[in-house]
Amino acid sequence: MKRSLLAALVLAPALLSAQATPSGLKKDIAAVLDDASQKLIALANAIPPAKFNWRPAPGVRSVSEVFVHVSMENYDIPPMAGLTASPAKVDPDAEKKLTDKAAVIDYLTKSYAYARQSILAAADAQMDTQANYFGTPMSRRGILMQLATHGHEHLGQLIAYARMNNIVPPWSK
Repeated sequence: MKRSLLAALVLAPALLSAQATPSGLKKDIAAVLDDASQKLIALANAIPPAKFNWRPAPGVRSVSEVFVHVSMENYDIPPMAGLTASPAKVDPDAEKKLTDKAAVIDYLTKSYAYARQSILAAADAQMDTQANYFGTPMSRRGILMQLATHGHEHLGQLIAYARMNNIVPPWSK
């Protein structure tokens, strides 16, 4: 009994630090997510409030709708990978309701903080576990990769929107 208690006391800090240190995979996924986050937030700040309702054509998402869509997916995707659901309640109509620039940027920023925390908290041992991603079986790893790359997909869209409105992305100046 004394040996097992002693072993537990000796090994506990190492086990805790191993769990707290993200794996290379999680660091890489978080880095891709962080890149999209930084660029999307910088672009949102560069776009004038009057352009947040701009859309390239009828029936296509507006600037604010794209930013809110990315935010909603940042909240919705981690639970698909078996991760803790966000404490934020996602309004399914947020894309239409949330149009104020400051509110959109706040929502985007908070969604990325939650998504990043979710990625880093994912258990390495569960990465191969299959889950359901919008009806498609996929590993949890794959779902987290989708989460990280989703922002980049819409970053490209928003760069095009910005350039159509003579707005230069801040990192391109």
